[in-house]
Amino acid sequence: MAISPSTTSEGRRRTGVEGESFLITLLSEHDITPVQLVIAWLLAQGNDIVPIPGTKRRKYLEENLVAVNIILTPEELKQIEAVAPQGVAAGDRYPDMSQVNR
Repeated sequence: MAISPSTTSEGRRRTGVEGESFLITLLSEHDITPVQLVIAWLLAQGNDIVPIPGTKRRKYLEENLVAVNIILTPEELKQIEAVAPQGVAAGDRYPDMSQVNR
């Protein structure tokens, strides 16, 4: 499932099993990675949105560029919004006390 490593499980828990199933199916149908799906989704949000994925390896840069050619249907975009509405990934960045004595 496409998740953000920068939020705690509380924020991720909100998508539920149905959402996870849908996203896994979508990844499989398009034969893409979670990162490619996120980039394709961002590109579908409008011409004023420019994703800037960070990577240190050429391999991942090339993988990310494939997302430019991924076309998500209006129905897929609606389903993604239903599964992961704005704010669903909200939550603490780190678990409590994870930064103590660092």
